[in-house]
Amino acid sequence: MTLTEKRVAFFDVDNTLLKGSTIFFLGRGMYQRGFFTKKDISAFVLANLRYRLTGKENKDEISRFQNAATDFIKGHNVNEIEKIGQEIYEEYVSPAIWQGTVEIAQEHLAKNEEVWLVTATPLDMANLIAKRLGFTGALGTRAEAENGIYTGKIIGALLHGREKAVAVKELANINNFDLGNCYAYSDSHHDIPLLEAVGNPRVINPDALLEIRAYRDNWPVYDFRRARKIKKFFGPTAGRIAAFVSLISPRNLKRKR
Repeated sequence: MTLTEKRVAFFDVDNTLLKGSTIFFLGRGMYQRGFFTKKDISAFVLANLRYRLTGKENKDEISRFQNAATDFIKGHNVNEIEKIGQEIYEEYVSPAIWQGTVEIAQEHLAKNEEVWLVTATPLDMANLIAKRLGFTGALGTRAEAENGIYTGKIIGALLHGREKAVAVKELANINNFDLGNCYAYSDSHHDIPLLEAVGNPRVINPDALLEIRAYRDNWPVYDFRRARKIKKFFGPTAGRIAAFVSLISPRNLKRKR
């Protein structure tokens, strides 16, 4: 079967498209609406932190975070959560979007290339973000529902790490396009399998391990954080120096200990 010449750009969401975590925004909005207690959200934040620190290697932590991420919608009406999700998008998600990332995505769209989000975020929320930004679609973690009520379980695997690469390969097989012509963007070393799955890996706001890998393999790096103004005026080389200085600054070194 001959592959199509379609090009697709895949974007991670948390810290790549957004300044922060979509799940955390959703949890915060639901807490403010009385869906659960401070104790509940504290447990979720702890699970989120532990997952981000150890999730790639530790299946127990992935499972713990997965349960925390679905428990807070368990028993709630799908339409109700969808409506709340729209409100949370306006309150927290929209103001946290990196405009630079959106501009990159819009460049792909202007070339008649598809733009897909690939995220551990629940698919309903990922689809909402994609729709609001005019993107093609989203691949996300699928929350199970029965009779219009969330069960608290997920369908398939949490879309994290290697599962993102599996998901984009499945999409490519279904739509008959060549991933060698496609792009992927992420901030996290957890997403290296996703970046390796395409012919054009790109890095946005990278963590330290991903930044090392990107510079080793000459993957283009975009940083919309502290170094962005330096890049604007002095170019990418100065931006890389600024990013490196930021990584080794006493403040950041102290934070990593």
